[in-house]
Amino acid sequence: MNKATRRNVAVLGTIFGISGMSHGFFEILQGNVPTSGLFIFAIGEAQKMWPHGDEPAFTLIPNFLLTGIAAMLVGLAIILWSLRFIHKKNGPTVFILLFILLLLVGGGVAQILFFPFLWLVSTRIHRPLAWWRKVLPHRIQEPLAALWPGSLILGAALLAFALVIAPTEFVPAVNDPETALSIMLFCLGMEVIVLPLAFISGFAYDIVSKPDFTRMAALKNQEAASSPR
Repeated sequence: MNKATRRNVAVLGTIFGISGMSHGFFEILQGNVPTSGLFIFAIGEAQKMWPHGDEPAFTLIPNFLLTGIAAMLVGLAIILWSLRFIHKKNGPTVFILLFILLLLVGGGVAQILFFPFLWLVSTRIHRPLAWWRKVLPHRIQEPLAALWPGSLILGAALLAFALVIAPTEFVPAVNDPETALSIMLFCLGMEVIVLPLAFISGFAYDIVSKPDFTRMAALKNQEAASSPR
């Protein structure tokens, strides 16, 4: 098992599961009332904490209360699956299906930018990473591996902070909504760099943590061929 790869998926999957539950919580607060269509705002006017705190979502369930319950249950299932079952047989398949279900029951639309890539990473948990061994030069594998888990911690912190700002506007020492929005967008924008770095450094960590038997065999054969008989 590629342990760093698994932990990348487990941590980020848990964060997105919590985000889905957050959407569901605010949808439940809107009560047993019909939705206005397929595209909704998880946070109603009565619960909105700041001008940009709408939390857009998509739902096939025409009721806020039922949508919220479904989003919370699916979000919880994603958390449990990410932590306990993502490395099992068919783990990545169930993982992507749960995220699609979360999208369809009001768990938020922003996650669609992230979970396809997270799913792709999850399919590498039990793979030998042979392609990455070829792509990553041997001399940079250890320096890249040293960036993990710091890159994961940074990526998770930026993502969690953005998900806190989205419904609450909470930014220490900041009272201007536009400034809070800019900080939130900055955190999400940084993920374009930080999350790929976390994934690739995780691959590098898994590579250097295991011997490359193919390379070792080639070196052994080379030494045998060059030694005098």
